[in-house]
Amino acid sequence: MDIPSLQALAASNTWTSILPELMLGCLALLLLVLEIVLPKRLHSALPGVALLGVLALLAGQLLTACCGITEGESFNGLLYHSQEGQLMRVFFLLAALLTGVLGTVCLARQRVAHTEFYHILLVVTAAMMLLVQSNHFVMLFVTLETVTIGLYILVSYFRNSPFSLEAGLKYLIMGALSSAILLFGIVLLYGVGGNPSLPAHTASAMNFDELRAFLAANPHNFLASVGIVLVLSGVAFKIAAFPFQIWVPDVYQGAPTPVTAFLAVASKAAGFLVLLIVARTFSPYAWLLAPVLTVMAAATLLFGSLAALTQHNVKRLMGLSGVSHAGFLLLGVVAAGTQSMAVGAIYFYLFAYLLASFAVFGVMAQVAGPEDADQEISHYAGLAKDRPFLALVLAIGLGSLAGIPPLAGFMGKLFIFIAAFQAGLYGLLAVAVVAVVISIYYYFGWIRAVFFSNWVSPDGEAAPQPARAPVGLMAGLMLGVLALATIFLGFYQGPLGQWLNNR
Repeated sequence: MDIPSLQALAASNTWTSILPELMLGCLALLLLVLEIVLPKRLHSALPGVALLGVLALLAGQLLTACCGITEGESFNGLLYHSQEGQLMRVFFLLAALLTGVLGTVCLARQRVAHTEFYHILLVVTAAMMLLVQSNHFVMLFVTLETVTIGLYILVSYFRNSPFSLEAGLKYLIMGALSSAILLFGIVLLYGVGGNPSLPAHTASAMNFDELRAFLAANPHNFLASVGIVLVLSGVAFKIAAFPFQIWVPDVYQGAPTPVTAFLAVASKAAGFLVLLIVARTFSPYAWLLAPVLTVMAAATLLFGSLAALTQHNVKRLMGLSGVSHAGFLLLGVVAAGTQSMAVGAIYFYLFAYLLASFAVFGVMAQVAGPEDADQEISHYAGLAKDRPFLALVLAIGLGSLAGIPPLAGFMGKLFIFIAAFQAGLYGLLAVAVVAVVISIYYYFGWIRAVFFSNWVSPDGEAAPQPARAPVGLMAGLMLGVLALATIFLGFYQGPLGQWLNNR
């Protein structure tokens, strides 16, 4: 390649377009440098530095998202910048900030390194922000693996806990399998796309726009169909969709509570944005895409709802109920094939899910003892008498996850259902309604324990409730804001709902 060609390639490397990700990376490195140069007595301030840095980036990103950006490609087609990408930057920064606050609560009970936790969290967040802007399979795979490897470490971060180590090992094995499946699908699509004997073949089949054009010219190619199914299967692992959800209960239970929250919200959101990207790329194969996603959505809804019924450990319950929520989001993805408003409904659902999930996990972080994995529903008996504020926040969060009006989760489900109805997905809609009814049972079983049950000692006899640690100022402020935002967003969607529904 000659010098002018290299200069032309370099000209498209607009580094300012990925400034938030670069700043997150620099902040992550700064934490490690400060840990080396500062005396040990100041190391306790480093989590605060991380949280303040993320908060500043979040404020800046909110202003940028409100002002709008110029949409288009950069880095020779590796990335595509859009308003949706800006919105998801806000989403991931907010999730990282909330996870960091939960980390200050949970890490204080463990003898583990604190700075490294926030370093990895920032790197994973930056990778997620790049992942949802991918416009090329190389970029998608590299950023996805960066996210996954960081999560391997975070899941097993409590190295003194056998539950956390077991969860990390299981997540590693299942994550490696899903990556292999995804990569095999990408290789098949690249190979068939570059076949010179086929119409519209291209040497750039890894680029989503080029691949979509190739698929449109070859609408029934067998190898392309196999590649599409494999890519969908690899992504289904990441979003915990049936039948690739087997890792969820054990990993959610064993991971530290802040990491479980990050997995449940940020990782799931990143997976669904990837699914939307590949679904748009594979749109010429709608004859294959729609049936596969429809069956997957129905099975995910039913499995997640029914499996959660028998759970007594609240972390496992949140994991399996999260599978059910993946089914609702899949319903939106299927509807997005014919209804553009479904895409906006998916984004709104993700924000409502973020608020409610972090409210619930925030309460779990406060109630949990030294053994983070041991959190039973019975541990929440009498919480309303002992900690009425935590009980109220938990009830609001669980009510929103169950879809009870007028909370934000109800509006999220309503938008998804409207899109599905307009798309004519009546069968899937019926399954989703059944899943909502089932979810009310297990969510309200938890609420019943909080408000209407008395604490009983492990030996089965009535005894005084052991004192729970008081809620810190920062954690209490976070929980209060999440609860109020969940209520407010249920009553008034405002510019966010209008903007999303017009996408």
